Amino acid sequence: MEIDPALLAKVQGESEEFKKLYQEHLELKHRVEELNNMQFLSPEQELEKKTVQKQKLKGNTSFKTYGIS
Repeated sequence: MEIDPALLAKVQGESEEFKKLYQEHLELKHRVEELNNMQFLSPEQELEKKTVQKQKLKGNTSFKTYGIS
């Protein structure tokens, strides 16, 4: 998801909740990337990947509250 940097800065300055939500989004994104870069995943890692992807998607839908899609 690409967000306009000016809009991102504006919303982060106005809302601590959004700032926290966006930071969590970045952390989840990095974890998914780590898991995707692994050659093989254990069943536990596969489950973690799916869980993290769902959490990230839930956060993405929350962005719409702030006018970001």
